[in-house]
Amino acid sequence: MRYRLTFVVGLAVGYVLGTKAGRERYEQLRKTARQLARNPAVRNTAESAAQQGRHFADKAYHAVSDKVGDRMPDSVAQRVKSLRERSASGAGGDDWGTSNT
Repeated sequence: MRYRLTFVVGLAVGYVLGTKAGRERYEQLRKTARQLARNPAVRNTAESAAQQGRHFADKAYHAVSDKVGDRMPDSVAQRVKSLRERSASGAGGDDWGTSNT
């Protein structure tokens, strides 16, 4: 019950502060977030993080598949296989909308 009350109070405070800030502040935050997302340095960092994530996921898959063996569900095996083929072919984009720019 205490957590519900804390959650409701947090919602109320957020609503009050949000309405006081008004639409102009919301638009300013939105514009800043959009500019940040379009920044080439941010995009390159996100792309390198995605590549590292794929690399470590591939290593983890090998470690798990060595222990689990053929007990891996077919859906998981097919997804990993398709991701491997896509990364091996050097596809330009990924699910996050980033590219190798």
